[in-house]
Order: sequence, then structure tokens, then C-alpha cells
Amino acid sequence: MTDSWANFGADLHLDLSAGRGRRAGLVEALREAARSGRLAPGTRLPSSRSLAVDLGMARNTVADAYAELVAEGWLTARQGSGTRVAERARPRPGPGKAAGAAPVRRPERRGPSYSLVPGTPDLSGFPRAAWLAAARRALTHAPNDAFGYGRDARGRVELREALAEYLARVRGVYADPERIVLCAGFVQGLKLMSGVLRARRVREVAVEGYGLNVHRDVLAAAGLRMRPLPVDGAGARTEDLAGAGAVLLTPAHQFPTGAALTPARRAAAVDWARRTGGLILEDDYDGEFRYDRQQIGALQGLDPDRVVYLGTASKALAPGLRMGWLVLPPGLVEEVLAVKGRAEWTSSALDQLTLAEFMRSGAYDRHVRGMRQRYFRRREALVAAVGAVGERVTAVSGISAGLHAVLDLPAGTEGPLVQAAAWHSLSLTGLSYYRHPEADMPARDALVVGYGTPPDSAWGATLAALAAVLAVLP
Repeated sequence: MTDSWANFGADLHLDLSAGRGRRAGLVEALREAARSGRLAPGTRLPSSRSLAVDLGMARNTVADAYAELVAEGWLTARQGSGTRVAERARPRPGPGKAAGAAPVRRPERRGPSYSLVPGTPDLSGFPRAAWLAAARRALTHAPNDAFGYGRDARGRVELREALAEYLARVRGVYADPERIVLCAGFVQGLKLMSGVLRARRVREVAVEGYGLNVHRDVLAAAGLRMRPLPVDGAGARTEDLAGAGAVLLTPAHQFPTGAALTPARRAAAVDWARRTGGLILEDDYDGEFRYDRQQIGALQGLDPDRVVYLGTASKALAPGLRMGWLVLPPGLVEEVLAVKGRAEWTSSALDQLTLAEFMRSGAYDRHVRGMRQRYFRRREALVAAVGAVGERVTAVSGISAGLHAVLDLPAGTEGPLVQAAAWHSLSLTGLSYYRHPEADMPARDALVVGYGTPPDSAWGATLAALAAVLAVLP
């Protein structure tokens, strides 16, 4: 090894310049590293023996350099604690700053104190202990090939088998493990399907008139045209699908209006797909969280040959897991894998094994039931708080389900209320934010309130902030 650098575990460059003695060069290099802040106060240095080997020096040379810097106050040496950079060693002032000048404090950029933005579960409710127990069991029994590169792009068979059982039992999905492809969440699943549609030369995809911009951006990036379907209290108007090659729907709980797709419109979508050969992309958003009755089964159960079912663990557990899945019609698996590639690069095999164990042990069911009760209580509290402001809010619309509710407002009040919420340090989103710019639907003023977002500790204060905002309505 040359004497120009040493690795301290945190990639530290030492300039041992030629022309100086090796001891003097080492002393100056360490002093400069501490002075400039490249060696932070409290950093433990390697032993004199280790550093001597790294630098090709005699051990006594390094020990003498350490001793000199201890005497100067740059380092400290204590029995059992090793040699460390002294806490009082601080970086020198940068160019243009006088020594001893008070540092310039930049104002902190603080976000809103409270958030009711939809689309996120209560992250404080993540089942850490149960997940850790599942991870330990999964790691203990993981086969050796789980630590490899992942040769099956469909993902770990253990999770695909657990999903097939769970989705059939809870969502009424016909799911063969061989026809499940794992992905890193809904957006990646939609990207994969967009690639398949493009390869099939599909030109137009029908989307719901209210929906997420990010989903529309994915379709547009694949070169697909979009036709917005009007959305009303019965869900998207699937009778208007003529001419489309595919349709993206949220039938269990339309996002964001909260409507459930009626049986007649479900049947119309399936009839269209059978008649034309089109594909239905089912986003099972909030499918597990229905409060006023048993949840509605997945649309995929009506025709597994024409419906692509897309699900995730983002709402039931946490979006940070980056875990999603596609349940595909026969023959479509190869087309999806042609887009995805022949290896699994997106989702950790150990996370997949942990989720499989979490599901098989019953912990997933228990967690969902617990969160269902939590979100139901929040929805009830929200409805009560809205009722307390009188007739200012015209209705709480949508079915009793999911992690958000829609508050219908008097005409012309949505924008001012969103602004008023910002003044109260509360993040709120208006319904118009989700409207497709070309949707042919009557104007509607409303707030989309994500009551699943705040942690339990902030729920009361967040609800009070919302009540204060609604109180400004005439």
C-alpha cells in the first residue's frame, strides 16, 4: 500500500506530502483532518499498530504522532476507549468568515403541523414487533438461494403461494401462484402493464375522471392516450368504454370520490372486455377496509381471463415496504416478464419471505382487523366533527370505507378553504386536484380528507384544526 492515504472506515484522505519526515507528515495530516472537520469530534482512530500497517510505517512512528497530538489537545487517549478526536476540535471557519464569528442561521423550512392529505396509512401503526418476529422466522428458514440475485422475475414462490391463498380467501380473487408477478408497488405494476399495452399496440386507455396524476403520467409516458370516464355516485361510467383498448378502474372504493362500482357497471365492464378483447386493470385501492358491511369482492372474480388485478401492501402495512403484485390472466405472464426482465431486481427477497411468513402466521389478518377498527373510529369522529359545524358541509359522501372521506362543500368554497387550512398549518387537498383536465363532469367543490394519515398522537389536534377551518365557511 502507498503512503498517500489510509482507510479509517469512513474514507479519509491523508496527504503525507513528500519532503517532510514521515512522523511530521503524519502529525500534520491528522491535525489538518481534525481542524477541517474531515475527522469529526469523537471519531475513534485505528490503533497505532493498524495504522502503521496501513501506511507502511513503524508502529513507534504512529504512536509518537498520536502522543504529540494528544499533548496539543487535538486527540484524547483513554484506557479502554482508544484514541479519539477531541470534542473541542472544531472545523476552522470557511473562506470569508472571521474566526469566532457567529454562524449564520438559516430559517428552517417547516412544513404544516397537521396533515389530512389522502393516500397514506397511519405509519405509526406499523406492526413492528410482529414484523420483526416474522422476519426472524423467515431469515432462520430462508433457503440459501434467497440470498442470490433472484432468477425468477415473478418473485419468491413462498410469497406468491401465500398471496394466492390470502387473495382467494379475502378478496375473492382467482390467483394461481404461477400467474402472480411481484413488483415494487402499484406504480411499477402499472408501468409493466403500460409496456404490455404498448407492445400490443393499444392506443387508448380509459381512466376514471377523478384519479391520481402519477398514474396518468405513467400511461402518458408509455405513449398511451387517455379517455376520462365520468364518475358519479355509482362509480365510473363503464358503459362508455367503446373504442378503448384497456381501462384502469378502482371498483371497490373509487379514488378519490369514495364510490363503489355498482353491479350493473361491473357487468358492463366485463361484457365490454369479453366482447372486444380489452383488458381491465383493477386497482384494488382500500379493498380490505369496508366498515358498514362486508367488503366487496374484487372485480377480477367475475372474469379472471380479462382482468389484471393489482394490489399492494402500501395501505394495509406501509408504502415503504415497496411491495405489490399483479394477478394476471393466462398467457399474460410471459408478456409482463418480457417487459420486466428475467430476474427479480426490484423487491428484496428477504422482505418477500417476511411478508409470506407474516401472512401464513395470521399476523397480517390480525393487523388488518386492528387497523380497520382504528380507521372506522376515526371516520366516525370525522363525521361527528363535521356534523358539529352545522350545515356548512353539505355532505360526507362515498361509502364508509378506506382511509379517506369526501366532504362536499357549497359552490365556490373549495379553493378558499384549502388556503385557509394552510393558514392553520393543516394540509388539505381539494377534489379538483384529482380531476382529469378533459373530464366531462359537472363542477363539484369538495375536500378529500385522509383521516388515515395522522398518527394517533396527533389525531385529536388534527381534527380540531379541521373543525377550525370548516368554521370559516359562511
